[in-house]
Formats: sequence, C-alpha cells, structure tokens
Amino acid sequence: MLPGVIGVMMATEAIKILLDIGKPLIGRLLVYDSLAMRFREFNINRSKDWLIGQPHPVIEALLPDYEAYADMDHPAEDAAD
Repeated sequence: MLPGVIGVMMATEAIKILLDIGKPLIGRLLVYDSLAMRFREFNINRSKDWLIGQPHPVIEALLPDYEAYADMDHPAEDAAD
C-alpha cells in the first residue's frame, strides 16, 4: 500500500508541474510517516554552487564505463548499511 500512496503523490506532483497548476513541492520536502499517518513539510534552500541547483541544469557527460563504476567500492554507501 505504501508504494501506491507515494506513487500517487509523485504522479500528482508531475501533473501539477506539467499543467502549471496548483503549488508543486518545489523548494519543499514532504516527509510521510506511514506508522503515525502524519505528513511533515520542510523548506529546502537551493545551493548556488551546486550544478543541479541552477535554474537550468545540464548533463555534460555520462559515466564512460558504468559497469566499472558499479563494481567500485563506495564507502559512503557502505557506511549506511
């Protein structure tokens, strides 16, 4: 049931952006606590130094060898386990 709830919310956000209606969650983070059946909302500030935070992000290049990247040891991801 949880993936359905989140999926409907994501689809609603996409429709709001595509049709330019309502108030999409741009600059806000919505957190859903399914155990408590509660929503929380946080304001998020954009970083001016981060490429993705710019008004028109541009992908300049793809990973040249994704398989090699996927086989690499990623310490940040390992720490989360």
